[in-house]
Amino acid sequence: MKIEDIKKSTLSIDGDIFFNQSIKNLNWFNIGGKTKIFFKPNSLKGLIKYLKIYARRGKIFILGNGSNVLFDDNTYQGTVIKLGKSFSNVTLLDNETIIAGTAASQKKVSEFAKDNDISGLEFMSCIPGSIGGGIRMNSGCFKKEFKDILISIQLVDFNGLVRSIPANKINFNYRSIEMPKDLIFLSATFKGKAKNSEEINNYMNKLNTIKNMAQPTKIKTSGSTFKNPINQTDKKVWELIRSSVPDEASYGDAVISKKHANFFVNKKNAKSVDMKSLINFVKKRVKDHTGVKLELEIVLVE
Repeated sequence: MKIEDIKKSTLSIDGDIFFNQSIKNLNWFNIGGKTKIFFKPNSLKGLIKYLKIYARRGKIFILGNGSNVLFDDNTYQGTVIKLGKSFSNVTLLDNETIIAGTAASQKKVSEFAKDNDISGLEFMSCIPGSIGGGIRMNSGCFKKEFKDILISIQLVDFNGLVRSIPANKINFNYRSIEMPKDLIFLSATFKGKAKNSEEINNYMNKLNTIKNMAQPTKIKTSGSTFKNPINQTDKKVWELIRSSVPDEASYGDAVISKKHANFFVNKKNAKSVDMKSLINFVKKRVKDHTGVKLELEIVLVE
């Protein structure tokens, strides 16, 4: 991929383009090197034009709110795309249906639902990611997942072709969906149920109180590191880690949260290699002690 060719071709694109951009401050871990290109489109037209110019000359990674990802310390040999504000609008289709841009935070969408007397999206208030990330991960908590409320997705592929896919044509799994990686989610339609906003607010507060008691906040972490091994044991992953791994386990500034063992923390200046070493150490210890093979929930970007 020749950077100079990209620079010349993208001058007229509706969006902000940066070269050799640091990605350390774009994710919750505060870990990572640089990306050859960082593109923040201001419109769908700008996004499509960029994709057609770029023409798969390198890798593409779609970045949401920066939670749930671990970037490598080396330069990402491609484009990191982060959708701009025009992709974060949230509107009502009817009194039980919401259309949300995928750059919107899940918390914002849950608040919008509450303010419009729509129940069913309360669980989103506990998840720090974007709507786009929530779709890709089939995010969920408190026994509710995206698959339970999703009606359809509008998306564009890496060739610039826009289309819509109904949720009933998508195979949802625990913390994943069976869809190609070369898709950029643009908006999603959700169906809830009419309910009094005060009742919704009370339930949201209850969920967040439970979450804040169990999980660390205001630290450099990326949320749950591993998926719960639902088909191998009835134990939660944090229980497996606590029983298998020493509390003081660390690599450099990469440590395990004392509040929740499935949350790994950048204590100060951890590198990607430190966090990956801790991840691999925990995986081996849990496998050796319990026989359970852990699967990552966070996404490694290399």
